[in-house]
Amino acid sequence: MSFIVAGIAAATIVTTTVASAVAAGEQEDNARDARNAQTRQQRKIDELRESRREVINPYANVEDLSYLATDTSVNLRNAYASLGVATQAAEIQMEQTDMALANTLDTLAATGASAGGATALAQAALRSKKDVSASIEMQEAQNEKLKAQGEQQLQQLKMGEQQRLQQIAISEGQRIQQAETQGLMYEFEVEENRINADLNRAAGLQDRAMQMEADAMGQKAAIWGSGIGAIGQVGGAIAGGAASNAGG
Repeated sequence: MSFIVAGIAAATIVTTTVASAVAAGEQEDNARDARNAQTRQQRKIDELRESRREVINPYANVEDLSYLATDTSVNLRNAYASLGVATQAAEIQMEQTDMALANTLDTLAATGASAGGATALAQAALRSKKDVSASIEMQEAQNEKLKAQGEQQLQQLKMGEQQRLQQIAISEGQRIQQAETQGLMYEFEVEENRINADLNRAAGLQDRAMQMEADAMGQKAAIWGSGIGAIGQVGGAIAGGAASNAGG
C-alpha cells in the first residue's frame, strides 16, 4: 500500500513540477516580450530625440530698416528767395509820363496856351501815371508773394508725401519681419510639441512594458514558490505516511 501512496505522491510531484515549469515559462515569455517592448520604445525615443531640430533664433533674420528713412530736408528751399522788385511797371510809367508831357507841351505850343497851364497839365498827368504805376507794382508784388506761398505749400505737401511713403515702407517692413518671426516660432513650437507628445507616449509605453516585465517576473517567482510549497506538502505527507507504517 505504501508503494501505491509513494507512486501517487511521486506523480503529484512530477505533475506539480511540470505545471509550475510551464506556467513559469509562460511568465518568462511575457517578461521577454516586455523587455523587447522596452527596447523598441527606447529605440523610438532615441529616434525622436535625434529628429529634433536645433533650437532656432526666430529673430536671426530681422533687418535694420532705418535705411528706408531718408532726409527729405534736401528738398526744402526758400520760396521767397527769388522775390524781385516790380520795376518794369515803373519804367513803363516813366516812359508814358515823358510821352504825355511831350504831347501836352506840343499841344499847348500849338494852341498858344500859357506855360503855367502846360506845367499844371504835366503835373496832373504825372500824378495819374504814378498812381497807376504804384497800383501795378503792388499787384505784381502781391502776385509774387502769393506765388511764393503757393510754392512753399507745394514743397511742404511733397515732403509730407515722401515722409508718409517712408513711414508706410518702414511699417510694412516691420510687419513682414514680425510675421516671419511669429511664423518661425509657431512652426518650431508645433513641431516641438508633436515630438514631445510622441516622446511622452513612447516613455509611457516603455514604463508600461517595464511594469509588465516586473509583474511577469513576480508571477514566475510566485509560481515556483507555490509549486515548491505543494511539493513540500506532498513530501511531508509521504514522510508522515512512512513514519506511520514504520511504527505499525
